[in-house]
Amino acid sequence: MGSGSKHIVLVHGACLGGWSWFKVATPLRAAGYRVDTPDLAASGVDPRPLREVPTFRDYTAPLLDLLAALPDGDRVVLVGHSLGGVNVALAAEMFPGKVAAAVFLCAFMPDCAAPPSHVLEKFVEGKWLDWMDTELKPQDDEGKLPTSMLFGPRIMREKFFQLCSPEDLTLASSLMRVSSMFIEDLVVQQPFTKEGYGSVRRVYVVCSEDYAIVEGFQRWMVENNPVEEVKEIAADHLVMLSRPKELVQCLADIADKYA
Repeated sequence: MGSGSKHIVLVHGACLGGWSWFKVATPLRAAGYRVDTPDLAASGVDPRPLREVPTFRDYTAPLLDLLAALPDGDRVVLVGHSLGGVNVALAAEMFPGKVAAAVFLCAFMPDCAAPPSHVLEKFVEGKWLDWMDTELKPQDDEGKLPTSMLFGPRIMREKFFQLCSPEDLTLASSLMRVSSMFIEDLVVQQPFTKEGYGSVRRVYVVCSEDYAIVEGFQRWMVENNPVEEVKEIAADHLVMLSRPKELVQCLADIADKYA
């Protein structure tokens, strides 16, 4: 593994933060990779509350700022987990020349034909997930802000963390933040372009024991928008906590091949 020049940016999912990558970032850094784990807006230790993050672009701003600040010629492997796939797609749309590969880790992967909300709407409308004790609430009476979302203890235990240690679940439960899928904002956005996001090489990492974004839906997204390569890990949705060794090897292989 490992060359010091290869730069990997790990993008967390909704309600999580950069902390969720701690078991993966550490060994990747030890192997010589540059690794960033930004907190998206109103996530992790970012001080903003969700109501101050009205759009998906606002939510993605810390990642976009990171890419904007890269020296010319630097290219990163962008890895998006869960909803983070849409953040990665937006970043690849805006900075295609700075992305060596976009990696979707059991993540929502938009295409270039429909608005970026399309895969999220398909997921919700198709009833691919029993939302159990997830709290979905309007943030304001006017409906100007996107619906807020917070996963409850039961859905976390049964659908997200079922292969994780009790300690990992305890840690995550104490660090979860109210977030959103931002569907109301994403539905009015233009599709991503072939010249932008569509020009970036993509890899999909299927997690076959995922009860949140189930394997069938992951594979539907790949059929809908074919990728360079599909990899598979037998893991639950929180693969970075439950199967960190396998994920580290997988991401190192991808970085070595594409970066």
